[in-house]
Amino acid sequence: MMKQLRRFFGLLCLVGSALGGLTKEEAAQVKKEIYQELSASRGIDMRAIEGGFVYFEIEAADQKMRCAGKLYGEAKKGERALYISMHGGGGTQPRVNDQQWINQIGLYVPEEGWYVAPRAPTNTWNLWHEPHIDLLFSKLIEEMVAQHGVDPDRVYLMGFSAGGDGVYQLAPRLADRFGAASMMAGHPNDASADGLHQLPFRIYMGGKDSAYQRNKVAAEWKVKLAKLQKERGGYEHKVTIYPEEGHWMNKKDAEAVPWMGKQTRKAWPKKVIWGKSRIRSERFYWLGGQPKGLIKAEVTGQKIAITGGGGEELTLYLSDELIDLDEALQITLDGKEYFSGTLSRSKEAIQISLKERLDPVMAASVIFKIKPGVLSE
Repeated sequence: MMKQLRRFFGLLCLVGSALGGLTKEEAAQVKKEIYQELSASRGIDMRAIEGGFVYFEIEAADQKMRCAGKLYGEAKKGERALYISMHGGGGTQPRVNDQQWINQIGLYVPEEGWYVAPRAPTNTWNLWHEPHIDLLFSKLIEEMVAQHGVDPDRVYLMGFSAGGDGVYQLAPRLADRFGAASMMAGHPNDASADGLHQLPFRIYMGGKDSAYQRNKVAAEWKVKLAKLQKERGGYEHKVTIYPEEGHWMNKKDAEAVPWMGKQTRKAWPKKVIWGKSRIRSERFYWLGGQPKGLIKAEVTGQKIAITGGGGEELTLYLSDELIDLDEALQITLDGKEYFSGTLSRSKEAIQISLKERLDPVMAASVIFKIKPGVLSE
């Protein structure tokens, strides 16, 4: 009886009708059409400035983020990379952060793709990891993909000094947005590395950069990442500490740029580790919600096994990129069966998915909600 109730409740939590569901081919076409419709209304006003750069602004969360960018190389539309490069500074006068931004605009040069240096909206010490940054960066990425030829699987995050602080914080909590991330001369503060399971990550540090013990902490993260990699798999990383360099590494860290450009985002990984964070996005790969604890979710064949989450409601964003939706599947929560049966693709789920996140690669054709407390035994 309990198994039947679980199946029935699971169907009630499914977004879209279980009757007359879309085929795999129909779902792919619907995703394409809805994305084209939604992306057509996007657009940012780019204005040419010196050196072949352009200036534009991104607005979200009641904040405005000024950006300077330049397109390098001759990649076709839809194949271009996007490098988001965060400046240093932090809790100081606006003019100091302005100068740091100007320096960042020309600091790194990719062989191909868009290089965009945003100016942090605030001048606080944590200027790159306040809550509004997540929304501003998400909108920046979506705009560049929709209107400026960026491949959503080739978006990269990097930052120097206070910008490096931002990389430590943002990369684990927005890992599903990026193909790779590189941290230069920053400090993690309270950041957790758990969310980096699927994101190639590099750390660059001067051996003499002792302010705030940055050099010591970078070495500690080398040990931490190696331990996570051994225990859980994943966590591709490299930590480079230049013994004779201080905070400024004489641009040796620029080697990160060509490395990042060769990485591709894992948009639908079979294993997801969603770490605890002071700030959480509403979606992380194919998981959603506001869980309090660390969550591990893994797909093996037609089985989805989820552990953790602190008993909070979760949402699964499913696609044929992840699991065969033509076949029956099983969902277990902390070792107990929660659902067993088939789920139908729907236009409604695709619309919701793309309105929540305008990402043509990560559009889900099934949205399934899990409410642990309702069916707990």
